[in-house]
Amino acid sequence: MIKDFTGGKSAVQACELALARIKQAEPALSAFNTVIAERAMARAKALDAGPRSGPLHGVPVAIKDNICTKDVPTTASSKILAGFVPPYDATVVERLEQAGANIIGKTNLDEFAMGSSTENSALGPSKNPWDVTRTPGGSSGGSAAAVAARVVPLALGSDTGGSIRQPAGLCGIVGFKPTYGRVSRYGLLAFASSLDQIGPFATSVDDAALMFSVIGGFDPRDSTSSPEAMPDLSNALGGDVKGLRIGVPRAFLGEGVDADILKAFESALAVLAARGAALVDIELPHAAYGIPVYYLICTAEASSNLARYDGVRYGLRAKLEKDDGLLQMYERTRDQGFGAEVKRRIMLGTYVLSAGYYDAYYLKAQQVRTLLLQDYQQAFERVDVVATPTTPTPAFKLGEKTSDPVQMYLNDIFTVSANLTGLPSISVPCGFAESRLPIGFQLTGRAFDEATLLRAADAYQRDTAFHDEAPPIG
Repeated sequence: MIKDFTGGKSAVQACELALARIKQAEPALSAFNTVIAERAMARAKALDAGPRSGPLHGVPVAIKDNICTKDVPTTASSKILAGFVPPYDATVVERLEQAGANIIGKTNLDEFAMGSSTENSALGPSKNPWDVTRTPGGSSGGSAAAVAARVVPLALGSDTGGSIRQPAGLCGIVGFKPTYGRVSRYGLLAFASSLDQIGPFATSVDDAALMFSVIGGFDPRDSTSSPEAMPDLSNALGGDVKGLRIGVPRAFLGEGVDADILKAFESALAVLAARGAALVDIELPHAAYGIPVYYLICTAEASSNLARYDGVRYGLRAKLEKDDGLLQMYERTRDQGFGAEVKRRIMLGTYVLSAGYYDAYYLKAQQVRTLLLQDYQQAFERVDVVATPTTPTPAFKLGEKTSDPVQMYLNDIFTVSANLTGLPSISVPCGFAESRLPIGFQLTGRAFDEATLLRAADAYQRDTAFHDEAPPIG
């Protein structure tokens, strides 16, 4: 937690602690792409020399390496961005530093956030601190591993189909995806623009809420940023959940869900019910189509967004043969710069947008996306939040699903709906499998009602101690 790093410590001492923990844990975890030790120490000394700068004064923070940081490499864990150093900070980075945070480094991810295990990184996979033979999840696996191992108390991730909540669930920490438009995407390297959202990792709900309160709010530099006023979270945390209606889509929790996951999920529901929350059975009839809909829409948007990486303006430019022209330069650069998963998604996205297939695939997916949103809107007429497990299984072994993309994609079955609908969603630790691997409990709320969502998650954590348990590495 934040207090473990800053309680009674100067900014320099907190920075030294984080850097020492990186040195200790990093050989096993590979959570970081870049550690900016000298810059972080200089920042810590400046913070100590001045007045208290904000609610995150001196707090060490890690940033997912697809979020721009001025004068610090931003690679998206891809060869194609080799040598790219942004000339500006993302809005979320600006706001963190204005609040006094100290950026320690950039964390590993699946290349361009495309993956569920961090195995698609051009720099190699990150490892789960509970078992280094297993994935920390993805795509924000490096951020999740760093927070779970208590290397830093806070980290930023991005969530396009579950890339904050899924690794949070697999690593036993809190991962929070706010409502689409609530947090600025300015400075986030785009994957799928209608789905991407930045959010926090922390070990506790109150720490995640604090980070959210710092990074959230309207940004005129992001055309999708919402002018909706940020919620007052002062009364949400520590609040009562008596009478809160929790929707449980039991028909959606059937085939393919591990028995340990279901057991922990039911126990989590019982904790909130004991506090006075009401459990209500609901239907989400189109949720089962979430995975195919997601992988049609996100690949189409990726195909468009990643067209900018062509070797002309920045990043990798392939070595050309004597007679190569502009087209050959594009082809060689993209072939050498992108990994297999990114190529797969670009090709699929280009296909579904092509003449003759647009109506059959992309347009149809957008129509089902609307039906899924209507399912949630109807559910929220009867309930306040919707509960599911975060993932269908605990963390799987590295290499276990790399040869079967469909099985890898199905790991996001419970998380993609919140991105397709733009709704806020949070994962909190709710127990352990028999293998001592963490299990996540996911709650999804109404658009822009993060206060209710955080109140429910915080109430659950006040009656449990799973979030206090640390892994063997850290």
